[in-house]
Amino acid sequence: MARSPRPQQLRVGRLTKAHGLKGAIKLELYTDDPERRFTPGANFSLQVPETSPWHGRHLVMRELRWYNGHPVGFFDGVDDRTAAETLVKAILWVDVDESDETGEPDAWYDHQLVGLTVLRDGVEVGSVVRVDHFPAQDLLIVKAASGEVMVPFVSAIVPEVDVEAGTLTVTPPAGLFEELADEASDEAVAGEPEVAAEASDDAAAAEAADRQE
Repeated sequence: MARSPRPQQLRVGRLTKAHGLKGAIKLELYTDDPERRFTPGANFSLQVPETSPWHGRHLVMRELRWYNGHPVGFFDGVDDRTAAETLVKAILWVDVDESDETGEPDAWYDHQLVGLTVLRDGVEVGSVVRVDHFPAQDLLIVKAASGEVMVPFVSAIVPEVDVEAGTLTVTPPAGLFEELADEASDEAVAGEPEVAAEASDDAAAAEAADRQE
């Protein structure tokens, strides 16, 4: 759902697995419009580790095909399975025009999200300080009273983003923004009657000893 820290780029996919022997690579799509984003000649920036031979380089698409309902990409300079395997887990970014009204629905640039007030049930619980991008999902880092909270940026937990109003609504699971009841405290409370009973038994024993004297 979130866009790159660089305002002019949008994350559109991830390379997941080499396919066949001719350099094809299976894709995980992060776009609702693959036919527009993955066209011959499309140029992608790569998010890869600094140790990768592809670090700092771009990837140009030659062709997008579909096999059994799964998208598979062919790229310039990736001509065999060995080369394809060096790109596994790479995340693909494309340059976009922020004013493009045909952009991705439910997608925002990082700079649009940072600073938004986070609301839960209409009550302010913090503000977004940054967005972390991971292959599986994006995380909103929210500064709350308890410290920084990592909020998965998925519609089930973040159902509404209102950039114009400067707010973001969350419906978090229990414990995400507050500490759940400490089990140790519960055990201590549960143990109080036993302590009282032990004290009562001690008093009864003392009283019986006094009578015997």
